Amino acid sequence: MALKNKIVSADEAAAIIRSGDTVAVSGFVGIGTPDELILALSSRFEATQAPNDLTLVFAAAPGDGKDRGLNRLACEGLVRRVIGGHWALVPKLAELALDEKIEAYNLPLGVVSHLYRDIAARGPGPLTKVGMRTFVDPRLGGGKLNARTTEDLVELVEVGGEPWLRYKSFPIQVALIRGTTADPAGNITMEREALTLDNLATAMAAKNSGGFVIAQVERLAAAESLNPREVVIPGILVDCVVVAKPENHLQTYGTPYNHAFSGRQRVPLDRIAPLPLDERKVIARRCAFALPPGGVVNLGIGMPEGVAAVAAEERLLKYVTLTAEPGIIGGLPQSGLDFGAALNPEAVLHQNQQFDFYNGGGLDLACLGMAQADSRGDVNVSKFGRKLAGAGGFINISQNAKTLVFAGTFTAGGLEVAIEEGQLRIVREGRVPKFVGAVEQITFSGDYAAETGQPVLYVTERCVFRRVPAGMELIEVAPGIDIERDILAHLGFAPLVDAPRTMDPRIFRDGAMGLERDLLGLTLAERISYNPERNTLFVNWEGFQVRTIDDVEMIRREFEQRCRTIGRKVHLIVNYDGFQLDPLVSDAYFSTITYLQGRYYQTASRYTTSAFMRLKLGEALKERDLAPHVFETRAEAQVSADQIRGQRRRPSGATPGETPADVRGHG
Repeated sequence: MALKNKIVSADEAAAIIRSGDTVAVSGFVGIGTPDELILALSSRFEATQAPNDLTLVFAAAPGDGKDRGLNRLACEGLVRRVIGGHWALVPKLAELALDEKIEAYNLPLGVVSHLYRDIAARGPGPLTKVGMRTFVDPRLGGGKLNARTTEDLVELVEVGGEPWLRYKSFPIQVALIRGTTADPAGNITMEREALTLDNLATAMAAKNSGGFVIAQVERLAAAESLNPREVVIPGILVDCVVVAKPENHLQTYGTPYNHAFSGRQRVPLDRIAPLPLDERKVIARRCAFALPPGGVVNLGIGMPEGVAAVAAEERLLKYVTLTAEPGIIGGLPQSGLDFGAALNPEAVLHQNQQFDFYNGGGLDLACLGMAQADSRGDVNVSKFGRKLAGAGGFINISQNAKTLVFAGTFTAGGLEVAIEEGQLRIVREGRVPKFVGAVEQITFSGDYAAETGQPVLYVTERCVFRRVPAGMELIEVAPGIDIERDILAHLGFAPLVDAPRTMDPRIFRDGAMGLERDLLGLTLAERISYNPERNTLFVNWEGFQVRTIDDVEMIRREFEQRCRTIGRKVHLIVNYDGFQLDPLVSDAYFSTITYLQGRYYQTASRYTTSAFMRLKLGEALKERDLAPHVFETRAEAQVSADQIRGQRRRPSGATPGETPADVRGHG
């Protein structure tokens, strides 16, 4: 029974750590950091000058930007090496790295998160495209932050004739993790934590490395009283438990505790104060035009945080799912030292699972900050001068989002603008140019994005650039801005300029822009377009909602009127992304499209990126003897329509062995 009681003091737990150990520490920026354990380790070193030469591993800068978190361990002699994903909130450790006093690496946050899992499984380390052509690519430095750091932790390998990056795994001797409640056997729940993070994977990594797991909690439960479905870290993985003082177990460094962060209470989101009309709101507004109805979105730290406030003001939050890299799905992501948490989240995943989703292309849009950009569209957010911010989740997110928008002011350091009568005026130019000839460190590769076909925008308060195959193109200019004086004179390169249009004037006026209608409220007539050369009717159902029988009847009338005007049967291509159909009118809707297809269409091809929608559409079409295949992209739907149109030109209307009914059912 004595072995079952794992509750110890913080000092007793800190005594476990030996010189030379690799210590993995939980925490995401200002959230979930085991401060009681860190304080005990710091105090032990101050008193005894031991342990020495530790390797610290963390995913996302557990600190407050000043003294708390891992800043307390920034002591010469205590730390020999640091492997971190994000460094901005641990400036004291960053200073040691910049001064060549420790070995230091910056790896993508998602890679560190996956390393824990791979170490737990005794694997060789993550094999991924994440980091390719950035500063973590071994051809561009391999994530090393100074000359003192020489060991290669990243290698370029070839698999199936393609280049990949392998991030090497290593044993972890100690894991410092955090939860809410523990029982004497060491079972840990996390009901009051804002995030789950990688606590489970980190504990497994240490345990399977033959190491120790120390858990910090805020309270104890009786033996065998915890609900097993709420236990996140089982006691078999935990060696000892420390109950923290309340001041060392804040939910976040910005908020002692908020029920809405932990999902124990929902709060109204309609009282969010609109942002003041300044350069930050201008940028956030322009970025909001890219929000995909029905899509999944990540908003980065800094300037992009304002997009959530604009989306709330424009009543768009209900049409998109906002996410954050530490595992947040839905709700309203927070900023500052609460960054990573969300009000009213729909789900909170383990951080490594979130990066599985991100790496696989799950994001429809990512809006991220930029400190520097250059002629190739490369972006630097990780290191500039003496400032070491680190990449964080930026590389995972930016390389894999379907659409990417960078957000930042055109210059920095004292920029002052005035917005008057819908015009933007530069009152005082910033001292530091942000669009330079070549970025100091490549955190995002514009060339790689162009090669993969990823759409990329660069949004500032005065203009918008787009990465095209030939380079950076100026595509929008704010009203009141002179291109030569206010843009080209401050660029470190010559962009492509071909009649850029004016940014939407509503961006520069007080009051809501009415963006809800722009993104979702197209009239039915505006959603239907006809190409007479191809005899093809294109329908955009993106964000469209069919709720009543009247909606169904309106669709029938509009389509019949349009098709009768055309005067012949057409080829139909329909975009079902973000389409919403009330189950109560589903039968009426599909009966209507069956009627329209038989009467007015030669062929019909449908597409949506949503696997669920493809399944539901396919089932409904099959029930009505219509071809059930629904394509994933417009390109696929177009190819199918073209192929069938080619078959239709045959005199018989069908290939040998194929009935006219088979032809009619294609698409």
